[in-house]
Amino acid sequence: MTKIKRRWERLSDEERKLVKEEMILFFENERDEKIGIIAAEEILNFFLKSVGSKLYNKGIDDAKKALENRYEELKFDLDDLIDV
Repeated sequence: MTKIKRRWERLSDEERKLVKEEMILFFENERDEKIGIIAAEEILNFFLKSVGSKLYNKGIDDAKKALENRYEELKFDLDDLIDV
């Protein structure tokens, strides 16, 4: 049976690993703080849970608007083809 993933769990294992490594480097380079893999995992989960859904929904809304705009453009293009 396929496990249903919550929105914030949709990153692959490899993507999660890379993001955590980037966060560890960010804290080290930008904030002079050392965090470990567990802290990075907790921070990642916190941000994905708190803003992941909002970013996902924003992406869907942007895609819908782009499709609606393209549809309107296609309607005009088709109207130009009408032989009067």
